[in-house]
Amino acid sequence: MIETDPVKETVLLVGLATRVQDMDCTHEYLDELAFLVETAGGIPVHRFIQKLDFADPRTYVGSGKLLEIKSWIADNPVDMAVFDDALSPGQIRTIEKELGCRIIDRNNLILDIFARRAKTSYARTQVELAQNEYLLPRLTRMWTHLEKQRGGIGLRGPGEQEIETDRRILRYRIALLKKKLEEIDKQKSTQRKHRRDMIRVALVGYTNVGKSTIMNLLSKSDLFAENKLFATLDTTVRKVVIHNQPFLLSDTVGFIRKLPHSLIESFKSTLDEVREADLLIHVADLSHPGFEEQINVVKQTLTDLKASDKPTIMLFNKIDAYNFTLKEPDDLSPATRKNTTLSELEKTWMAGNNFPSIFISAKQKINTDNLRETLYNEVRKIVVTRYPEKSST
Repeated sequence: MIETDPVKETVLLVGLATRVQDMDCTHEYLDELAFLVETAGGIPVHRFIQKLDFADPRTYVGSGKLLEIKSWIADNPVDMAVFDDALSPGQIRTIEKELGCRIIDRNNLILDIFARRAKTSYARTQVELAQNEYLLPRLTRMWTHLEKQRGGIGLRGPGEQEIETDRRILRYRIALLKKKLEEIDKQKSTQRKHRRDMIRVALVGYTNVGKSTIMNLLSKSDLFAENKLFATLDTTVRKVVIHNQPFLLSDTVGFIRKLPHSLIESFKSTLDEVREADLLIHVADLSHPGFEEQINVVKQTLTDLKASDKPTIMLFNKIDAYNFTLKEPDDLSPATRKNTTLSELEKTWMAGNNFPSIFISAKQKINTDNLRETLYNEVRKIVVTRYPEKSST
């Protein structure tokens, strides 16, 4: 029998520019949505953007734009359309009926990627819980025998038994999963208690900023790292020693805009590594045009986790890929991110923060010695404060 690669689904992207999200921002969000689709194994073929004050409660983009999309699909058949916001069950039914193709929202797409990425029993349990909670109000549309057999992006169900289409059974399954996670959480908490004598450092940041590559660099390990979103789901902890100073370094799941609340809840034990860390290394991708907004997304998530007040090293990665255009001498327009040199950016961030800011390329090993020295100094500060008797060692 000859194995063939699965046929990739063609995907239409749909976004909304509103009062709080301008057109440039929407284009950037759809770029990220396209990356999510590619990570899930789909092929983005076209995108539509509607400008409204707020999302239409029935059709999301308004009836006129929906007819425009329908007309395009009639001439350019696609397998599915992905919307860049969470859709209500009613919106999904209305849009799907009008367009005649499968409809999923950003949350469903992220859940599908997590399902693909989950390797360990713990991660699979966390993802299954999030999926079930997402699917519960959408059973009428989601759970049909044909779709389960057909498969595809957004249809990777958490179980295989047809009886799970029954809401009562699904609620029972959710309760079992929560109980299972509570038991695992207790085990994880016990493991963390045994590591209390060690200083704990956690890598945090937006997805695909290079955290796993930095983890490999510092711990001399060989963790899986690739240029795709959510390459890491399970928290990995390694012992690192710099100048005879040992500490524990953990690599955590990446954050993203509009991360489904159900995923944050189900991954709360994984994120406990962040909450209980003594020091955070906030990694940002300097080559990304929207890196400042990504930093703010991570900061907001840390605030939600009640971990925003921890000592932090701000680590700007991928300086080898940073691009800018020098302004002409007679150009009197205000400076922007696009014409700011790397040295100017370094001075701005170093002067504007109360914590260390370091600029490196983990892949090219540029300025990584500075990272190690800074990390050592920050860990030593914590050791001296917490264990004065060890300060002279």
